This record gives sequence, C-alpha cells and structure tokens, in this order.
Amino acid sequence: MPVIQYREAIRHALAEELGRDPNVVVMGEEVAQFNGAYKVTEGLLEKFGPKRIVDTPISEAGFIGMGVGASMLGIRPVIELMFWSFYSVAFDQILNNAANVRYMSGGLINCPIVIRGPANGGTNVGATHSHTPENVLANHPGIKVVVPSTPYDAKGLLKSAIRDNDPVMFLENTMLYGDRGEVPTEEYLIPLGKADVKREGTDLTIVSYGRAVIQSLATANLLQQEHGVSAEVVDLRSIRPLDIDTVLASVRKTHRVLIVEEQKPFCGVGAQLTYMIQAEAFDDLDAPIARLCTVDAPAIYSPPVEVEQLPNPQRILRAALELVD
Repeated sequence: MPVIQYREAIRHALAEELGRDPNVVVMGEEVAQFNGAYKVTEGLLEKFGPKRIVDTPISEAGFIGMGVGASMLGIRPVIELMFWSFYSVAFDQILNNAANVRYMSGGLINCPIVIRGPANGGTNVGATHSHTPENVLANHPGIKVVVPSTPYDAKGLLKSAIRDNDPVMFLENTMLYGDRGEVPTEEYLIPLGKADVKREGTDLTIVSYGRAVIQSLATANLLQQEHGVSAEVVDLRSIRPLDIDTVLASVRKTHRVLIVEEQKPFCGVGAQLTYMIQAEAFDDLDAPIARLCTVDAPAIYSPPVEVEQLPNPQRILRAALELVD
C-alpha cells in the first residue's frame, strides 16, 4: 500500500471526485495557479482546467456566498480557506444560509458544499490565524463537521463529504500536512459519523480528534512503556454527526476517560462529550471524566510557550496519570 502525505491524500480525494462528477469544482484563494497555499491542490489546474479549479479574490464572504448559491443549483463546490480563522467573515453565508436552506425550503433545496482548510494552533501565526471553530460550527443544526487525523482518514472522509448533500465543514491541520501514512490506491469511502479505535487498551480511554489524536497515541505509548498503563485511543473523526456509541463502548470497557482536544475548554466539544458520557455511562465510571484542552487564552505567539499551550504528550501524560492513580 503506498505511503503518502496527508496533503497528498486530500489531493487524491479531490482529483478522484473531480474526475467522477463534473459538478464538483474547487474554489479558493491561490488554489489554481499557485497550486494552493499548502500545495494541496498542486497539479489540479493543469489536469482539470480553470473552470473546475477557480482562483478567487481575497473575500471569504464573496466566494463562500457564491459557493453556497452554486450548491443550491446542483454544483458541488469544495472551497478552500487559507485559515479556518477566516470563516467568521462568512458567518452568515455558512451558518445562517447553508445550514438552514434545506429546512427553510421544506427539503426541496440541498446545499452540497464542502469548506475545507487548516484549523489549528502551533504554527506561530498568532491569535487571529489559529482558531479551532469545530464547536461553533457543530452548534448549528444542518452542518456536518469532520476533523481527520491521518492521511487514510483524510482521503476517505473527504470523498464522503463531497458526495454528501449537506454542508460539510472539513477541518485539517497544517502540522499534519507532511505526515505520512498508508493510503490504498483503490477507491474507498469512510462514512461520516463513524469513530475509529486507533489503539486498543484496557485501563483508560482517551477520546480525541484531529492532531490531538497523534499526540494522544504518543502519550499512550509512554503510558505503556513507562507506567504499565494500557490506554485505548478513540478518534472521533467526525464531530457532527457524533459516534457516541463507540465512545461509550470504550468507556464501559476501561471505566476511565480522558478527553483531549486542541480547543479552548469553555463550551468546547469536550464539554458536550462529558455530558453525554456521564448521562449514558455514569455507573460504568470509576473516576471523574477528565479533560485536557488548549490553555484558555488567545493563541500565544511565542513558539516555546505555544507548545505548552496546546495539548502535548507530556501534558496529556500528567492528566492521564492523575486519572489512573
């Protein structure tokens, strides 16, 4: 099985869907002639032409609004945001119009749009370029939210997102773009709303998504090697729809749970998960539910301090050991 980069896996998904469906188009700043700010769309302009790979002005409100309108007419736009921090410029288009059009039209109008790009800290670009808005997006009925952690998942989930008839917000991570993993050459799809147990364990469940999964897996190895603790790592992959059944099955096996997320703690995804776990599996818990989040402050510009602000293996390790002691 070929080993490719996360960015290549996304590119392969785009190329396959562009080739399969003439209604799929890719739009965004510098996606065509510049091959994408992160080289995700490299080579697509040459292969599919300027009517399918469209450079846009620097106006998220404009090109996302255009994409929402096009999707209502049968086009399947895949729109790249250079940073997910800029989604707020198009808040009305995404979360008022795209999210609600099927409901407002009595089911007569779909909005099959995908908005994708990086949503993360850790790259020292400051507070205005480091947001992780998955909780805000998931708060709106009608929106689906996907956060893949591996190249394999990124490709399979993106293909499913492009084929979905609802608006899908696809949150990536610039620090994962160079990560490599096995990705099949044959076509495959990963359904939205299906979590994945990335590592089996018996003593503790770590629930995570996105790059925090990679950090959690590193922590699980440390727990096993240095402390003899067997940690199970559950990758949500999809925030909404949410596969709570896989999470609950793991919690009922290990009886302890740590939620790890690259999000601020207040009103975060972990807060919702905590409620759902205690509501459904309270009697299965041998310890309070624990959370490890980004430190609750705007993204810190100083590189060494930002590393400590985000979840990292040592921070996760300390939280896990407190839970199992």
